Amino acid sequence: MKKRILIIVSNANVIGSHNRRTGTFLPEVAHPYAEFDKAGYTIDFASLTGDTPYLDALNLADDPDNLKFLTGKGWADMQKAAKLADVDVSTYNAVFVPGGLAPMVDMPEAPLLKKVIAETYERNAVVGAVCHGPVSLLNVQLSDGSYLVNGKNIASFTTEEEDNYARADVPFDLQTALTKQGAIFHAAAPWSANSITDGNLVTGQNPASAKGVGEKIVAILENK
Repeated sequence: MKKRILIIVSNANVIGSHNRRTGTFLPEVAHPYAEFDKAGYTIDFASLTGDTPYLDALNLADDPDNLKFLTGKGWADMQKAAKLADVDVSTYNAVFVPGGLAPMVDMPEAPLLKKVIAETYERNAVVGAVCHGPVSLLNVQLSDGSYLVNGKNIASFTTEEEDNYARADVPFDLQTALTKQGAIFHAAAPWSANSITDGNLVTGQNPASAKGVGEKIVAILENK
């Protein structure tokens, strides 16, 4: 039976007091999508509101996986993302949350998203996220009341990277917030590839890490 992946994306298109334009960062959805597609998985999209999501970093369209995503089924399907509330997430083998600054707007607190991620993790399915996508893991509490990230090896966009990218626009520092909830944070050199697996949890640091996150999710699923 084909494995099923649900990619959950933000609906935000601006962030911060300067109304910086944002969206899902193209390679952070396109590179994992390419790995899931190569593995022959069924790939569906959901967004928090069901409205058409936005893409950022279209200037990177010359990358082969990015171009294939934009001109193929990927972007076409992402534009028709279902409303998360209307999706039976229990039918998926993994959920994946790409970054971009957008999820820092609508994913830190989203109650349904937190419930979906907790339930997915607790039924032994895979949870993955990259760059600012791990903000979706923030404030997720498991059935015993503990934070999902507590004691877990985690990577996300780092404080050092944010200081040189969007410090004036983001509402808080993601590395600091995840660490406060008990994450064992793994920061590599800025903008270098860094993805990490902890059980069924896969996270990555930045756009360069997106492919590795996709590969690690596939590796887990192929051994289940």
